[in-house]
Amino acid sequence: MDNKIGNNKYLYNFSKYMPILAWGRNYNSSKGLNDVMAAVIVTLMLVPQALAYAMLAGLPPYVGLYASMLPLVAYSLFGTSSTLAVGPVAIAALMTASAVAPYSAISLEMGMTAAIVMASISGFILVLAGILRLGFLANFLSHPVITGFISAASIVIASGQLPSLLGFSASGDNLIILGASISNQINHIHLPTVLLSAITLLTLVLSRKYATRWLTSIGLSTFLAQTFTRSIPALLVLIGTILIHLHLDLLSGIKTVGHIPSGLPSIHLPIADLTMWKALLLPALLITIVGYVESISVAENLALKRKEHIDPDQELIALGAANLAACVSSGLPVTGGVSRSVVNSDAGAVTPAAGFFTAIGMAFATVIVAGLLSELPKFVLAATITVAVLSLFDISAFSKIWRHSRYDFVAFIMTFLLTLFVNVESGITAGVVLSIGIHLYRSSRPHTALVGQIAGTEHFKNIDRHDVYVCPNVVTLRIDESLYFANARFLENRIINLIADNKQIKHLVLMFSAVNTIDTSAVETLRSINEQLSELNIGFHLSEVKGPVMDHLLRTDFLQDLNGEVFMTQFMAYKKLSCLS
Repeated sequence: MDNKIGNNKYLYNFSKYMPILAWGRNYNSSKGLNDVMAAVIVTLMLVPQALAYAMLAGLPPYVGLYASMLPLVAYSLFGTSSTLAVGPVAIAALMTASAVAPYSAISLEMGMTAAIVMASISGFILVLAGILRLGFLANFLSHPVITGFISAASIVIASGQLPSLLGFSASGDNLIILGASISNQINHIHLPTVLLSAITLLTLVLSRKYATRWLTSIGLSTFLAQTFTRSIPALLVLIGTILIHLHLDLLSGIKTVGHIPSGLPSIHLPIADLTMWKALLLPALLITIVGYVESISVAENLALKRKEHIDPDQELIALGAANLAACVSSGLPVTGGVSRSVVNSDAGAVTPAAGFFTAIGMAFATVIVAGLLSELPKFVLAATITVAVLSLFDISAFSKIWRHSRYDFVAFIMTFLLTLFVNVESGITAGVVLSIGIHLYRSSRPHTALVGQIAGTEHFKNIDRHDVYVCPNVVTLRIDESLYFANARFLENRIINLIADNKQIKHLVLMFSAVNTIDTSAVETLRSINEQLSELNIGFHLSEVKGPVMDHLLRTDFLQDLNGEVFMTQFMAYKKLSCLS
């Protein structure tokens, strides 16, 4: 019996790092059928997306197929989300394109090697962060920064598809360079490509908006209507390929994706010199942070709807394993995709095994169908990318963030502009640095309020906002921030000014109800304040000190030297100091 308990405990501990050992024990045919059905629908979405996002990254389209097999298997083994659909995504593809562009300019092989190295570095960083439980670091990428980056990236990505939609070649990793490149090639517009691009774009936009509603109105079930609607990009890929295969004179000159080898990717480790690894370290770190934030956001959102639990640190390991799998199978960096994950959830996926079945579907497509896609028109993939990414642009964010916070708007607009006109690395880096800088500035100047008693109650409120009673010779200052080295001097100056402005003051009470932590520098500042007030014969008191803060103070000799008292509540302080209204 003891041995059985020991084995179960060992299995439980190990399943924290390999969740399949937990949910796999209760897996049955019913769950399997739901997962297979979801996988079929996601596969139909993923085939054209994988090809398109690889092309967006400046890589051969088949690299996207390779990144949609083993990474999905790896995530199904280590992931905690039953619905997150891992694979190539637009934002990660754009960041990959920016990072590997210098190598792709030398040769296609070097560009592919750089993408593999990116996936490898990202994988190692994610796994290490998961082991060290560093998931909280993603919080440094604030919402305004993410919104600014994604909005700008969507414009850059969509603009980057214009050459393919117009029938010529042009490139650039920001709007200025891309615009100049497009203007130089504008005389090479291919009218048949433009016409078919317009039809494809119109079909994609209208199908997204109206297809499901129309199909349900003619009698199809909601499930079948949604399935058909989500399969339209794959259907357009098929139609486009067939049209080119017919060799119609009208379609002469339309650019195609070129050779897509049939068969599964070979398994091997990346071979690159140390210089490339060093050069790609920062871009890989940025793509890791952005990818993790995107993944964990959608995973937690979907889990909340299903009343499931997501382990953020285990998700780091799972995404790291997925990227390492992409590395050894000649793929590109992967992460959780928003649209595919939502579809996976809506289609009925109940366990991470849905990703495993999707990988099987992608392997089947690569072996059977890939060879037939060499005549796939590039404009079909460009249209697919354009419609997908423009839905990410949030025009309302400009006014919302401006109204909410001018500081956040600075971080948002700087990220937006630098991503748009410089490159993605500069946009993200500036956004993160600005967010941290703004946080430090705000916390170094904490909100403080003089408070008084609401008559007839034990409550104390800001004297500038409420009609309160204030004791003439007692000043109560509430600090609405944890105290640490960056804001301790600000508090001291605030108190000095209060004393200078109030000659009647006999007691000063610091209300600590909003102080959650305090560091050594802040304690030393309190000690200095106590000494100054003692020389002026002014009592120095604390009220409503939280447990963790009190624990820290008890480990010092500050309380022994305090010339006043520590009160459980501000009401008790007023009562003891004979100040009640």
